[in-house]
This record gives sequence, structure tokens and C-alpha cells, in this order.
Amino acid sequence: MNFRKVPLAAGLHFVGVPIGTARDITLRALDVLASADILAAEDTRTLRHLMDIHAIPLAGRTVIALHDHSKRGVSDRLVAAMAEGKSVAYAAEAGMPLIADPGFELGRAAIAADQPVTCAPGPSAALTALVLAGLPTDAFFFAGFLPSAKAARRTALEGLREVPGTLVFYESPKRLAAMLEDAADVLGLARAAAVAREITKKFEEIRRGSLQELAAGFAGETVRGEIVVLIDRARSEKITELDIEADLETAFAAHSMRDAVDLVAKAHNLPRRQVYQMALALRKE
Repeated sequence: MNFRKVPLAAGLHFVGVPIGTARDITLRALDVLASADILAAEDTRTLRHLMDIHAIPLAGRTVIALHDHSKRGVSDRLVAAMAEGKSVAYAAEAGMPLIADPGFELGRAAIAADQPVTCAPGPSAALTALVLAGLPTDAFFFAGFLPSAKAARRTALEGLREVPGTLVFYESPKRLAAMLEDAADVLGLARAAAVAREITKKFEEIRRGSLQELAAGFAGETVRGEIVVLIDRARSEKITELDIEADLETAFAAHSMRDAVDLVAKAHNLPRRQVYQMALALRKE
């Protein structure tokens, strides 16, 4: 038994929980889960299983579900309980609360009601993947989940093209190949990237390479598990004509001339006419 019952002040206590391996939980998080008057979670089954693993008894408490379809009414009830002097512990399904998680509205409601808000920090899939990816960590931008529709996803990627830091995304295994293909087209075939899958779990896997290499590697592959995609920032080094010609030749292999010109012009932020003239010259050769 690693937890202990501790006095908890009334208010909201966010709890960071493991992203995979149950032993990654902190002792403070265990104490909060053991001591809170009321327990809330994005997925009640996941939290109850975690508490069973660590032998934390419910002791007559129930775990209240807080998800996208219930959060407003549930949030109101939980904040009302805080106002009555109750301590409320909220845990995401995995990782840190509020990161791609419905607990955000609960936190805002508690703050608006002038209730104390604390957090027992824990693992984060985004930060753990950033450590493992081998990409720059001095600046990064967490973009969460991209839109599922292709056009909207490409538009969102266009808006992130010039972000001066490593881009971090969560992605569904069913959409991974399509997302990587769009990222390669919009952000540049040669941009460095990494895909982190099932972090801290038995089948943890990190693949690194260019967006083009990763898109080709995952094309047609059945992928399972939780996924984080990381993409290096745009680089401002001088691009030579040879670089542009090489990218055009690569793009010709999988795209029409028109699409290849569009991709390379966007990737290097060059006028389309300039790239088109270079493409014509290459085709004549």
C-alpha cells in the first residue's frame, strides 16, 4: 500500500495519471485519489481499474463520468459540491488532465466560482514523445488532433507551416497514413519527423525519418495504439536550384506535374511560376 489518506482542502484537484504503465503514477496522485470526497473521470472504468491496481478503495464513493456529452451539467454539480466544502479529484483517461481532455470546462467553471484548483502532475504523452523523438525541444507547439476531413486537415497544416518549433500532434491510428501524406505534401517531403506509438507500453515503437519516408512506411499498414506525431520546424537555410530540382524529381514520381509544382512551391515558399519554369526545363531534359 503506497498511498495514504491525507486532509484535502475543498476545491478541485486535478490528477495526472499514467499514459500506459500503471507504475508511472506519483505517490501524491495516489494520495489525492485515496482522499478526495468526490472522484470524477473522463472514463470511470479506466480510473477504477487504476485504483484497483494500486489497492485504493472506493470506500463508498462513486466515480462520476465527465465527458464531452455530459460535462456542462456534471461540471455544475461538481462545482456546487466544492462550494459545500467537498474536495473533488478529476483524472483524465490517460496522462495530464485538460490535454486533449474534457476537464478544461470543469477547471474554468471552478476558477469562475472562485474555488481553489490544484494539480498533482503526472506523465504526458506529448512531452514523453518529444523526449524520444530526437527533434529540437527548445520550442514546440502542441496542436492536438488535426481535423479528420482531408481539406480541413491540410488547411490546418498550412497554418502551422512557419511555427518556429517542433510540431506535436495526437493522431488516430486509422488516420495516421493519410495525415502523414498530407503533412509531407503541405510541409515538405524532406522535413524531419517521428511517430511515437504506445509510449511506456509493451509494444512501444518510435519511427524517425523524413515525412516522405514515414508516409511511405505507414501507407497500407494496419496500425494500432495511441499515437503522437512530431514534425520538425521549418528550416530557413538557403535553398539552391539543385535542391528544388531534386524535390521536383521526387515529387514527379508520385504526382502530376501540376501537383508536383504546387507541392514544391509551397514547401519552399517560392513563387509557383518560378518552380513551374524549373519543372518545364526538367521535363524537356
